[in-house]
Amino acid sequence: MVSLAGSQIPSPSPGQSPCAAAAGPQRRPGRSMRTIRSALLQPDSAPGSPAPRDGHGGDDDSGDSDIENLTDSVIDFHLSELAATAGPAHPAAVAKSSSAINAAATELLDLSQDFSEYSSFNSDISGELERLAMAAAGAAPRSDAPDAAAVDLNDLESMDLSPDTAPLERVEPFVLACVQALGTDAAPDARRAAAARIRLLAKHRSDIRELIGVSGAIPALVPLLRSTDPVAQENAVTALLNLSLEERNRSAITAAGAIKPLVYALRTGTAAAKQNAACALLSLSGIEENRATIGACGAIPPLVALLSAGSTRGKKDALTTLYRLCSARRNKERAVNAGAIVPLVHLIGERGSGTCEKAMVVLGSLAGIAEGREAVVEAGGIPALVEAIEDGPAKEKEFAVVALLQLCSESPNNRALLVREGAIPPLVALSQSGSARAKHKAETLLGYLREQRQGVGCRAGSVAATSLPR
Repeated sequence: MVSLAGSQIPSPSPGQSPCAAAAGPQRRPGRSMRTIRSALLQPDSAPGSPAPRDGHGGDDDSGDSDIENLTDSVIDFHLSELAATAGPAHPAAVAKSSSAINAAATELLDLSQDFSEYSSFNSDISGELERLAMAAAGAAPRSDAPDAAAVDLNDLESMDLSPDTAPLERVEPFVLACVQALGTDAAPDARRAAAARIRLLAKHRSDIRELIGVSGAIPALVPLLRSTDPVAQENAVTALLNLSLEERNRSAITAAGAIKPLVYALRTGTAAAKQNAACALLSLSGIEENRATIGACGAIPPLVALLSAGSTRGKKDALTTLYRLCSARRNKERAVNAGAIVPLVHLIGERGSGTCEKAMVVLGSLAGIAEGREAVVEAGGIPALVEAIEDGPAKEKEFAVVALLQLCSESPNNRALLVREGAIPPLVALSQSGSARAKHKAETLLGYLREQRQGVGCRAGSVAATSLPR
């Protein structure tokens, strides 16, 4: 089998829940940063949450099939179990260098070789993802920071948040005031405004995102994801998206039980909330164990819905997130069952929108399972891909031949269909004039068709035997 997608995640270990973590250890809103730093410096402080793994597992997804049978109550119970193991950042992690922080942030963009070579993840509404490489600007906040009660949150609207004019010791009281305003006893208007200000503060700087992450804002934002106020919900979604760009915040967001509420916002929010919820889930899927969790919590169907009904930006967000999630075999099955193939085939025909290439990559990933290959054929995927090889630009041709190779490598019937669609002449041309990768893939696919002619496959391949190159 030709592998197009990234590797699959391993099955959950015994005793580990496949669904996301529940509300983790929370600090009461309004507690001073001095108290947090004091606790972090205790010699027997608990280690922080495990860092996300960059490694890739195999295609084995055993044990994942039981996820679908979990009720919400069982899921929530296991989420609570995981929360017990996720604590505040370890002091050693706090001392991490700014260069390492920036490298972790930019990892979000490296979805795979296929995506990173030809497209970028640039879909955040409020511009959060355009500043991933900004350097962290200093050390931990000072213990003599002003009291939160002494600041006026309205000053944030006109404040210059650049590192030179807004060092952390100046920003800290505003963060604490926002956390206080997010408390459950605060008025709805105050909570909505506080979420908007956290969203603003977390937009530009890595060090501010880190400060907000240890301030207690994350668990205070999570309940707003289910708010009936669409503005409050959108602000909370985008604030968590911005915070998730800081690697160490992802574990805290997961431990706070944010995955299921983010899926809820993906289903019910405004267009902007849906797009940013998809981006936030993509960011959290950087923790490999979260990929099965996100699928089990119901994210796949609303992502598929974005492929059909979303804006161009929403479609790009959904494609990118689906690609990452479908590194898990069980999520491939969920995507096929949710009807992802038909809109993916349609998107292949939307030339020049930036969705065509990504749709091909996701389609090729879903063709890695038998039910995916069958669905692609039924939806007319082979003719659409052949047309892209004939008429598309170089990048589309390369993605199309990779998807066709995935469809035909283990299916003599699909090889015969490919021959009947007249794919041999454009494949020969691509093998001679395409990029090095495209040439290699085209030659490999032509080799399968040559085997078809020689009888290693179904008899339908003999129809075009005389036209095959030697």
